[in-house]
Amino acid sequence: METTTVTAKGNYIRQSPYKLRLVLNLISGLDVQEALNILTFTKRKAAIEIKQVLESAIANASANHNLDASNLFISKAIADEGPTLKRFRPRARGRAGRINKRTSHLLIELESKSQ
Repeated sequence: METTTVTAKGNYIRQSPYKLRLVLNLISGLDVQEALNILTFTKRKAAIEIKQVLESAIANASANHNLDASNLFISKAIADEGPTLKRFRPRARGRAGRINKRTSHLLIELESKSQ
């Protein structure tokens, strides 16, 4: 039986990829229900964003491919760097300090378990 792959993307998330990856490492390779439980009780802002994209992937699987959510697991979870917003703060003696506000692109891939 051929496995079906379902993806969901979150673009321009206003958080650095490093912070997203810390939470993604908790859930990669897990069943969907277990990952949702972990994301619900993780005390990081990144968990909220990741949970939203994961729920979107689950909805894509059930609506577009008629897959059951209980048979899905996270096969790939990637946080790539998006465009950086550059801001400046005034500093002493007429100088300016640069502040980088980083963004991320998130990709979650689900696969159905072979039975």
